[in-house]
Parts: sequence; C-alpha cells; structure tokens
Amino acid sequence: MDLKEAVRTALKELILPELEDIRKESHELRTQMELTNKRLDDMNRHLVDQSRRIDETNKRIDETNKRIDEVHTDLIKRIDETNKRIDEVRAELTGKIDEVRTELTGKIDEVRTELSGRIDETNKRIDEVRAELTRRIDGLNNRVDQLTFQVGKLAQEVEKMRQSREITADLLHRVQRLEKRVIGE
Repeated sequence: MDLKEAVRTALKELILPELEDIRKESHELRTQMELTNKRLDDMNRHLVDQSRRIDETNKRIDETNKRIDEVHTDLIKRIDETNKRIDEVRAELTGKIDEVRTELTGKIDEVRTELSGRIDETNKRIDEVRAELTRRIDGLNNRVDQLTFQVGKLAQEVEKMRQSREITADLLHRVQRLEKRVIGE
C-alpha cells in the first residue's frame, strides 16, 4: 500500500505542475485568439470603409465621364454649327468672291485659327482628364491589390489560429484524461 501511495504522490508531483502549465498556456492562447478576433473585426470595418471609399471614387469617375460626354456632345454640336456657318458663308461668297476675296480669306483664316485653337484646347483638356482618370483607376487597382493581399495574409493567420485551437483542444482533452486517470487511481 505504501508503494502505491508513493507512486501516486510522485505522479502528482510530476504531472500536476505540468497540467497547471498546460492550463496557463491554454488560457494565453484563448487570450491571443480573442485579440486576433478583435483585429479581424477591425480589419473588416476597415475593408468596409475602403469599399465605401472606392464606391465614392467610382461615383466621381462616373460623374466625370458624364461631364466629358456632355462636353464632347456640346463640342460636336458647336463644331457642326460652325461648319454649317462656314458652308453658308462660302455659299454667299461665291457670287461676291472677286470683290471681297482678300477680306473673306482673312476672316475665314481667323475663324479657322480660333476654332482650331478651341479644338486643340478642348482636346488637350480631354487628354488631361483621361490621364487623370487613368491614374486614379490605376491607384484604385493598386489599393484593391493591396487589400486582397492583406486579406490573404489574414486568412493565413486565421488558419494558423484554427490549427492552434485544435492543438490546444487536443492537449486539454489529454490533460483531462490524465487527471481522470490520476484521480481515479
């Protein structure tokens, strides 16, 4: 009987401190999991905010595109009207071309220069807007790529946590079985 008690006492002295350490580690892992879950919640809120900002940027891009289309339509109309006026002027000048040739040639050249300047200026503005929109879209694509990368990293961390939780659960189960064996004997 003394031998049995001595073995039991020795086992309690060896195993019970180990079990207490395992419990502490299990508690620390739970705390880390809670902190990680909070970080995941924060990241989700951040992703929602980023999505909202992207939607707002897309809306602004759509509005800019609409304005460009309106300007384009207006310019085509104005160019067509100008061309129509030029054709009318040419028709009127056909009969008087010998008398006022020099005067009309100067006026037509001025009108053409002015229109060309306006068209060139408009084309330049359209090119600038297009370049700005392209830059913004590229920036948004980069941000989306970065967010996708971050989400992938978070998924890996979550998977590691899940595996760690499974290991902890297995260790806890083994400890409980050991406690039952030790206490049961």
